[in-house]
Amino acid sequence: MLDTRDDALAAALEDSQQRYTTRNPISETRFHEAAETLPGGNTRTSLYYSPFPVAFASGQGKHLTDLDGHVYTDFLGEYSAGLYGHSHPVIMAAAREALDHGIALGGPNTYDAELAALLVERFPSLKLVRFTNSGTEANLMAIATARVVTGRPAIMVFENGYHGSVLSFRGASPINAPYPFVVCEYNDVDEARRLFEEHGDDIAAVLVEPMLGGGGAIPATREFLAALQEGAAEYGALFILDEVMTSRLGPSGLQGPYELRPDLTTFGKYVGGGFSFGAFGGRRELMARFDPTAAGSLGHPGTFNNNTLSMAAGAAGLRDVFTPEVAVAHNARGDLLRERLNAMFAERNVTMQATGIGSIIGLHFQTTPIARARDVVPANAKRALLHLEMMARGFYFARRGYLALPLPLEQKDLDDFVGAMTDVVEEFSNVLR
Repeated sequence: MLDTRDDALAAALEDSQQRYTTRNPISETRFHEAAETLPGGNTRTSLYYSPFPVAFASGQGKHLTDLDGHVYTDFLGEYSAGLYGHSHPVIMAAAREALDHGIALGGPNTYDAELAALLVERFPSLKLVRFTNSGTEANLMAIATARVVTGRPAIMVFENGYHGSVLSFRGASPINAPYPFVVCEYNDVDEARRLFEEHGDDIAAVLVEPMLGGGGAIPATREFLAALQEGAAEYGALFILDEVMTSRLGPSGLQGPYELRPDLTTFGKYVGGGFSFGAFGGRRELMARFDPTAAGSLGHPGTFNNNTLSMAAGAAGLRDVFTPEVAVAHNARGDLLRERLNAMFAERNVTMQATGIGSIIGLHFQTTPIARARDVVPANAKRALLHLEMMARGFYFARRGYLALPLPLEQKDLDDFVGAMTDVVEEFSNVLR
């Protein structure tokens, strides 16, 4: 039976890939031409999927149009950076106004302090904040701060965590920053306590996502996060909460409902209005180390840290679009979509489930509980089949089954997504059960 089902899955995937290739000749040509100057035809690894990725010509609102003219409803939202969609009028107006007055002015501008104030107002643990160009930079700066303040070398991180291109713990990454890492199993309170006891004198900081984002949309338990915060305090380490993705999951991210007070928090993705952005901030006495008016202050250069596009768009987004009330409503829509998908999977008796919190959703091919990264059942062929078949039906999300709902989506889009997913599940039920 297993061989027969595997053969059926392989045949279904091969057919889906052939149809995909036939539909996308211009994207295929572009892929091969790009590979002449870009390794693998791209400059961002997560954008590649087999047999080749479609290339996009434009994005408007909630829609993406590829080079072959196909239009997709975007359920990926630029991996959560595109919360506002591709052409929100408020964001576009703010960006155009900023452009009219110059991009990087080589000095403070009229937007950066406003964006900082909006962040400090929304996240109670923030007293001072500094901007970077990405979440990767933000996490590197937070780590550097912890190492300087504590005088210790090591960072506690977690299996399948992702904090940027050089801070990835989905297996061993040879390009990670050369820090000594203490790697703990996610959501394992006992192991975390044991590692604190063994390495506490060397640990400068605990760096954790309150929900594994790229690691499968796996939420942390309250007990786990509380144990990490308490352990960091007990052993004199800093507690760094990576809210690069999760800051969009509520008016104050997840640190608010989880009742956490991190020493430092890192941000990125949507906070720059969809433009390049990152930030780190927290306790006043920690962030004051970067005050250039104080003797012995730490340096933090970065030509585009306060570029006018990111500052203006980010401020307009937090001030006028993604208000606390909108954050609550939008994430409630995500929770309802997750519930509808799980109900449909159960009714059709397929081994699938949706995880996550609010507007971030992970799709998995199993019915067994998922609390840790090692709980996830590998299902690459099924993921590929689902991805291609949903694209054929006009819906775009990540090959790994990651969804980050943008604000422009309407109820009809969510209904249509469930309908398309139901259609795929029913058509391929023989290989998804």
